[in-house]
Amino acid sequence: MPKRTDLKKILVIGSGPIVIGQAAEFDYAGTQACLALKEEGYEVVLCNSNPATIMTDTTVADKVYMEPLNLEYLAKVIRYERPDAIVPGIGGQTGLNLAMQLEKKGVLRECNVELLGTSSRSIERAEDRELFKELCEEIGEPVLPSIIAESMEAGLDAAEKIGYPVVLRPAFTLGGTGGGFADNAEECAEILRGALELSPVHQVLVEKSIKGYKEIEYEVMRDANDTAITICNMENIDPVGIHTGDSIVVCPSQTLTNKEYHMLRDSALKIIRALKIEGGCNVQFALDPLSFNYYLIEVNPRVSRSSALASKASGYPIARVSAKISVGMHLDEIMLANTPASFEPALDYVVSKMPRFPFDKFSSANNKLSTQMKATGEVMSIGRTIEESLLKAARSLEIGINHLYMKKFDSFSEEELLSYIADGTDDRICAVTELLRRNTDMGLIYDRTKIDMLFLEKIKNIVRMERKLAGNKGDTELLYQAKKMGFSDDFIGRLWGMTGKDIYNIRCEKNMFPVYKMIDSCASEFESYIPYFYSTYEEENESVVSDKKKIIVLGSGPIRIGQGVEFDYSTVHAVTTIKKSGFEAIIINNNPETVSTDYTCSDKLYFEPLCTEDVMNIIHLEKPIGVIASLGGQTAINLSDSLHDRGVKIIGTDCDAIDRAENRDLFEKVLKELNIPQPRGQAVTKIEDGVKAAAEIGYPVLVRPSFVLGGRAMQIVADENQLRRYLRTAVEIDEDKPVLVDKYISGKEVEVDAICDGTDVFVPGIMELVERTGIHSGDSISVYPTFSISEKTKETILDYTKKLGLGIGIVGLYNIQFIVDKDENVFIIEVNPRSSRTVPFLSKATGYSLADIATLVILGKSLKEQGFDRIYPAEKKRWYVKAPAFSFSKLRGLDAYLSPEMKSTGEAIGYDDRLTRALYKALKASGMNVTNYGTVLATIADKDKEEALPLIRRFYNMGFNIQATEGTAKFLKENGIRTHAVKKISDGSREIPDAIRQGYVTYVINTRDISSPDGITDGHEIRRCAVENNVTMFTSLDTVEVLLSVLEETTLGISTIDA
Repeated sequence: MPKRTDLKKILVIGSGPIVIGQAAEFDYAGTQACLALKEEGYEVVLCNSNPATIMTDTTVADKVYMEPLNLEYLAKVIRYERPDAIVPGIGGQTGLNLAMQLEKKGVLRECNVELLGTSSRSIERAEDRELFKELCEEIGEPVLPSIIAESMEAGLDAAEKIGYPVVLRPAFTLGGTGGGFADNAEECAEILRGALELSPVHQVLVEKSIKGYKEIEYEVMRDANDTAITICNMENIDPVGIHTGDSIVVCPSQTLTNKEYHMLRDSALKIIRALKIEGGCNVQFALDPLSFNYYLIEVNPRVSRSSALASKASGYPIARVSAKISVGMHLDEIMLANTPASFEPALDYVVSKMPRFPFDKFSSANNKLSTQMKATGEVMSIGRTIEESLLKAARSLEIGINHLYMKKFDSFSEEELLSYIADGTDDRICAVTELLRRNTDMGLIYDRTKIDMLFLEKIKNIVRMERKLAGNKGDTELLYQAKKMGFSDDFIGRLWGMTGKDIYNIRCEKNMFPVYKMIDSCASEFESYIPYFYSTYEEENESVVSDKKKIIVLGSGPIRIGQGVEFDYSTVHAVTTIKKSGFEAIIINNNPETVSTDYTCSDKLYFEPLCTEDVMNIIHLEKPIGVIASLGGQTAINLSDSLHDRGVKIIGTDCDAIDRAENRDLFEKVLKELNIPQPRGQAVTKIEDGVKAAAEIGYPVLVRPSFVLGGRAMQIVADENQLRRYLRTAVEIDEDKPVLVDKYISGKEVEVDAICDGTDVFVPGIMELVERTGIHSGDSISVYPTFSISEKTKETILDYTKKLGLGIGIVGLYNIQFIVDKDENVFIIEVNPRSSRTVPFLSKATGYSLADIATLVILGKSLKEQGFDRIYPAEKKRWYVKAPAFSFSKLRGLDAYLSPEMKSTGEAIGYDDRLTRALYKALKASGMNVTNYGTVLATIADKDKEEALPLIRRFYNMGFNIQATEGTAKFLKENGIRTHAVKKISDGSREIPDAIRQGYVTYVINTRDISSPDGITDGHEIRRCAVENNVTMFTSLDTVEVLLSVLEETTLGISTIDA
């Protein structure tokens, strides 16, 4: 059936800010879907509150509403735009839940809007556990025995009935939040308590645990004509029990027999036919490794994280095809390259996905993995064998390893390693490899981990090759075999007592380079050229090198805290501009979730690790006229030096300029020459020097390692004891790794993104942060235009920005953070010689596309030629606010206190003609509960009491009930505020946690004294309790001030008649 002509305007709902469990894959899917619908001639209206993505660019949809994703705002958009239909399955769980709410509340019926794709009845049958169970029983598919509980007693009874071990899953939560395994009644009660709180409907599913079964996923697609196909199937190396988002996944599955493969495929197709799914769908199975028994775990009736991986692994654009199916097209009418979409892809290579975790940044968070997702991002790699694929993935992760080898396991005994691998952790595969190096019995490892023998055998092959290499230094035939197996130059160098560069030179002499194979979804059955490649050491090269002038853009690798989808945004813009300027644009990246790794985005896509050797291999083949390293975040910047050493031309900001910005001594020299002040400080390489420096500068001081992204391991310390502890435990301090000790200045923080072309500078906007210095800028609320700094200060900021751009030698984008103290003195915090986290937000707020302007500058077109003759354009008349989104509830043990160390995973935007309203929208969009009644629980450090008093009085005057810990309560009562005093947790009282759990505490305000030691204090306990019960918490009084101004605008107070 051809596409429907009765529809003109279609609304697409996005997935909002990035949180753990719902990341950039929905930016990729949403962008694809919007473009596919526009391609078919429909008008597309998009709702999404995430400014960091390509999806919310005004070029992707016809109209973009970046309003909070909730019922109230979506209903307004629907009533105003009157779309004919809405596509629910593209914006992850958020989009799906909203579409269902709009239908249930009658908004769609009222405005005559149709739900496209899978019907709401089918969505309910897939999402609601009981209905899903009934359906499976009807069609004879095995599901796990389970019981729904709505209270503690019911939950414990259910567990007894089914028999331990059980797994608990709260209904309607994202990424498995609040669930877990219980082996006995005690554990069950603990998990139940949190799970019942977290489920919006207060339901928890108690089901039989099948930990240790194989976890297999099928990505399937069906149209309204009942044509159903399998796009690919995937196998988790980790067994059931670890969330699939946290597992290492291989595609296609490797350990299934033909019978098992077809049995599960038939089941997947049967279930999507029974559910009448229209579009892409993900089906998860648990398969008993010892028999043909299997269970259906779940069906996601939408585009999911796995579908982004499946799309990139197979070259089959699932979101694009799903969007076209939703408007009535059939699979055989949708063309991909030159085959119809009804052909099942065939893969002649192995794809591995490895998750990227935030534990390197949050050492306090628990790194045990279970059914609750913890990864912030992932990498994908492609090879001809499992070994090659795994090794390429390991070195793509950027966690300081270039092989399945971690130094930390050298010191473990065999016993310690065996007990370590019993639990899934972020680095278990390296521990398993270490055991195999020590010849531990494979059966023992299998018993502990339930990782299939086939995978253990493949890892053993890697270990055998390590031994051969170590015993045969300089053997070039063996070198070729090792390269073919996926070994990195660096690791071979380590075994041979050489450097990675030495190995690279040996390969150059012998002309030993990989060839590039094309990802061809029909395994060459049909003639098609898709410019999407991976490397391997074989004979035939499929990447055709053109004679056009080429430019390579380095991507930003896996998403992690501090380097998110914002950098992919700049990369994609650069590629588009390079293509428009008549060059061939080539991209190298390894993140399957992003728009940049969609092969339609660039002229050529190389899906490879972002390591010097892998990039050099591509440069060797393509011979570009230049490489751009300033757009892929710190990942790309870190490569620029080693590429420059090997003779590669870095265009844009060059290596010397990067050094002048990042090397402390060179940077200080530039500032001295330009006469620009910065906080007093010095770089130290010994603990005693650090203590001496701090004494000279005067406490409090800010300490951090040099070369950081996202403020990793950055702390404000108040005295010598704390400083010594920091230098001993938090960082490795030595000659190569200096630590910076700076005077901590309290003041307003201001940030600019600017573009320099070598003669002129253009600053599209100046952003002011709501929170004062001491909180990482990525965790602060950011406002454009500025709201409290004077014109004189702005002039100083612009003057410094111009001097620094020219003085450092920037060509392209750079970002500067300033402090403005109470006397209007302006200091420089740091200059980042690259595209920054705020580029997408500022581009969307000011209307100047920074990444495009910067790319043209890099290609040699000056700012004047582009028509920018003033440094600072007129400010917008509207207010734009960027608010951070956090994923604390996903990371157990992580302290939610905001500090110079970045903790947010995403961001949301709010805009309006009035600042308070823009702030309100941004806070709502970031997921904060903004409520104008209830109880405020305050526990305030002595130094903040005076400042907090007027704020708490404003809550009191608005009609809030005030509760406070004893010291704070006494102070508030003395100042005429009626306060209910609660006892401290450290005195053994459960008063505070109970109040938070019972749900009448609306806000918790908790500030701490810098000089009080960290550790499990009352504050820490209160913050954890607030996070687990989804209570809005503030650790900075500046944020409280913002919230109050918002609430006061929307709340009517009370007073006596004669007041």
